[in-house]
Amino acid sequence: MNNKLKASACLAPVILLSACQTGGKEEPKKPLNIIHIMTDDHSYQTISAYGHPISRLAPTPNLDRLASQGMLFRKAFVENSLSTPSRACLMTGLYSHQNGQRQLGEGIDTTKVFFSELLQQQGYQTGVVGKWHMQCEPKGFDFYYVLWDQGDYYNPEFKTPYSHGEYIREEGYATTLTTDHAIEFLDERDPNKPFCLLVHHKAPHRNWMPDTKYLNLYEEVEFPYPETFFDDYVTRCEAARTQEMRIDRDMNLVYDLKVDELKGNAEYKQSWLLNSWEASLERMTPEQRDAWHAAYSHKNKAFIEQDLQGEELVKWKYQRYLRDYLRCIKTIDDEVGRLMDYLEKEGLMENTVIVYTSDQGFYMGEHGWFDKRFMYEESFCTPLIIRHPALTQTGKVCDALVQNIDYAPTYLALAGIEKPEVMEECSLLPLLSGVIPADWREYLYYHYYDYPAVHQVRRHDGVRDERYKLIHFYGEGAGHDQDMNCNELYDLQADPNEVHNVYSDPQYAQVVSRLQDRIDQFRTDLKVDEF
Repeated sequence: MNNKLKASACLAPVILLSACQTGGKEEPKKPLNIIHIMTDDHSYQTISAYGHPISRLAPTPNLDRLASQGMLFRKAFVENSLSTPSRACLMTGLYSHQNGQRQLGEGIDTTKVFFSELLQQQGYQTGVVGKWHMQCEPKGFDFYYVLWDQGDYYNPEFKTPYSHGEYIREEGYATTLTTDHAIEFLDERDPNKPFCLLVHHKAPHRNWMPDTKYLNLYEEVEFPYPETFFDDYVTRCEAARTQEMRIDRDMNLVYDLKVDELKGNAEYKQSWLLNSWEASLERMTPEQRDAWHAAYSHKNKAFIEQDLQGEELVKWKYQRYLRDYLRCIKTIDDEVGRLMDYLEKEGLMENTVIVYTSDQGFYMGEHGWFDKRFMYEESFCTPLIIRHPALTQTGKVCDALVQNIDYAPTYLALAGIEKPEVMEECSLLPLLSGVIPADWREYLYYHYYDYPAVHQVRRHDGVRDERYKLIHFYGEGAGHDQDMNCNELYDLQADPNEVHNVYSDPQYAQVVSRLQDRIDQFRTDLKVDEF
């Protein structure tokens, strides 16, 4: 978006708020409360409001209920498909290279302003519960109850302002406990002040450990296989072949798929995976461990006796993966429903904006993969639902291109705060009326940096418009990987599965030229320092 278009689009939310607050002789309306619910690695394919075949077999009634009362975004994307960088984009409204959090292990620049600080200065009570996962203290929060590191599914440790820097173990399931602490914040708040609460769930992050009450859910369901499940990557750059996120080759039967009986086999003894798996079991209470073994032992025994190989083995792994993942989603859906029920009971639904999203998308077997990181749609695209009690037309969908760097400007606009000039993008409020402004953005910029690292996805950046996507893979190779300088172009209308790279097709020469100009412009305007 050029500066002129950016300026006009960013002015819109201020005008909307002014009209609401100063029109005629009406009393100024109280600022709206904000609840931002963010899960970790939740795919849009597994929210039934999106209509994907997987979710039809594992519905999410409470998320669907939220969507029916608000707006479902079908083209919501991230700037960097990785957990901690995505969280840094949320807090700062800045691209990864601007806020310092390019990779999982590279810490955020704490001199950057968090939107929570600005809300706090404006009189908002601010809280964050659940996953934080940034190498700094929660900044700009009156209340926090955050998990250690990624967090554990069972009996996790939380840190609070009152725990003297220590993480204290709590008995229970992480998704439920996170909601407990969200409600604790709401119970203890000053009812005369507006609030902003971030509810950040650990689930459904790898290794997909369900609550004990759902360990057998979906056991008889056969989930459909994606069209690209046995992708051969034949037209793609080398990056698509050298990744380490294939279900057949890289999904560990012990750590990922809970076949504990195989942990003595040398081929499954990847040290950090096995150590993490054993630590997960050891932290369970005896009752939890008994429930776990009762659910998995007989299924694992049957699997081992079958001695599956080849295609049958990878299909079994896919089904176990989806069942466990979707069992985790079931508890997420339950807890979203519990939080909504609380808000309704307390009379808060009519002055609270509720946002549901994930830190990025996730592969449900597309291209034979799990995990995220690539700019292909399944990880680049994230679920997004917004319920605004005054502006949202209920049960509507939005196809505007939006991105996670838009959240901070949106929340500042809701509070009537002018966003800092350094924030690149704009509030989403104008979209909630159901009409896409004429000057809304036409392009998105993406950049992934975390290589060499787990899953070995190569560095790349790219642009996407309504129909086309240009991706540039680059950088020196590590280990057996070759140096990379390779481009891919996808026509998403003709090829929604992104299996036909048409970068070298003469018919698309003008598209390549246009998108190359656009990516060059992004790199210049944003002062991108590597590509």
